[in-house]
Amino acid sequence: MSPSDPQFLYLVMVLPTLFGLVLVGEGVSKVIHEEWVGIISIVFGLLFIGLVIVGFLFFSTYLRQRV
Repeated sequence: MSPSDPQFLYLVMVLPTLFGLVLVGEGVSKVIHEEWVGIISIVFGLLFIGLVIVGFLFFSTYLRQRV
């Protein structure tokens, strides 16, 4: 599988982003129901999405230099 394949994009970007959004959604749901532990889920979800963005920037610059 080459990095330019759509499967690579799906595997590396879309699935982890959906996981991060699920964490954020779960945290928001908990905070709405006054369970303040949900803030931890929100923070971890945002960190996870941030890592995906950093990974995207890394891969885009790395692949641009290689090709």
